[in-house]
Amino acid sequence: MAFLEKYLNNAAPTGYEWNGQKIWMDYLKPYVDEFITDSYGTAVGVINPKAKYKVVIEGHADEISWYVNYITDNGLLYVIRNGGSDHQIAPSKWVNIHTDKGIVKGVFGWPAIHTRNKGKEEPPKLDNIFIDVGCTTKKEVEALGVHVGCVITYPDEFHVLNKDKFVCRAIDNRAGGFMIAEVARLLHENNVKLPFGLYVTNSVQEEIGLRGAEMITQTIQPDVAIVTDVCHDTTTPMINKKTQGETKMGDGPVISYAPAVQNRLRERIIETAEKKKIPFQRMASSRSTGTDTDAFAYSNGGVPSALISLPLRYMHTTVETVHKNDVENVIRLIYETLLTIKDGETFSYFD
Repeated sequence: MAFLEKYLNNAAPTGYEWNGQKIWMDYLKPYVDEFITDSYGTAVGVINPKAKYKVVIEGHADEISWYVNYITDNGLLYVIRNGGSDHQIAPSKWVNIHTDKGIVKGVFGWPAIHTRNKGKEEPPKLDNIFIDVGCTTKKEVEALGVHVGCVITYPDEFHVLNKDKFVCRAIDNRAGGFMIAEVARLLHENNVKLPFGLYVTNSVQEEIGLRGAEMITQTIQPDVAIVTDVCHDTTTPMINKKTQGETKMGDGPVISYAPAVQNRLRERIIETAEKKKIPFQRMASSRSTGTDTDAFAYSNGGVPSALISLPLRYMHTTVETVHKNDVENVIRLIYETLLTIKDGETFSYFD
């Protein structure tokens, strides 16, 4: 829990993941044989690195954020997205602006309810939300070290809600990095000797197009990939189950069906869940999963890949919420599935 809280509270926006990666690598170090890193910040802990057959378990390290895009003459900041940041939740939020001089605090301002047109209220939009850092001129803003291109994160930190719900920004997908690290810890503590190389991979830049996974899969050239990410708890109000399917926080890991998900590998995961009595749910994705699964699956001539998701409420907000039991069961399911994989297994339909 200490690692999870420290890891979640650290800011690691897309393109600036390295401090979070250092926290993750420090925790993982006793449980792996060596590390691989790349020039954009993806980190991989390797167990049994001399093995020819390579299995990846993967999450992504980055969180959504904003960039300073324009500074007005009277010292207000307008922003653009870095990933899928939600403009509707921005008004009245505190922010951290990352500068060479350190963190500069600011707030997303919004006109008071008394001053708005009650007949036609203007909703928050990308072109009308703004940050106030307490300055009255552009020169004053720049003196703080703030310039166009500075990245902006929310400071909201980890809490436990009603004993078993984890709440924080960036659970998407810092939880994934936590869960794969816990798999490595369990393998080490249980003295498991895998018949293959295991590449515990924490990719960068997922939030802007799966880019970190796209790069690191060419470096690793894996034979199998099991990816973990988050998915929606569709029992949340205002979500249509007819279009989004039904997956619920607390009901177990979610196993995906999609063209990128290799069917035989997925069935192995399901068989493992059933045999070990791990609760699970199913989800179908049209065309792509929208996760790093797609990057691994369609690389290196095709890599058998599967997706195990953690159901989450309030995605891309500062109060992303998951159930403790689901976190534990995703860890168990990945761990138990690894124990079933044989050296050289192809998962081919034609074997």
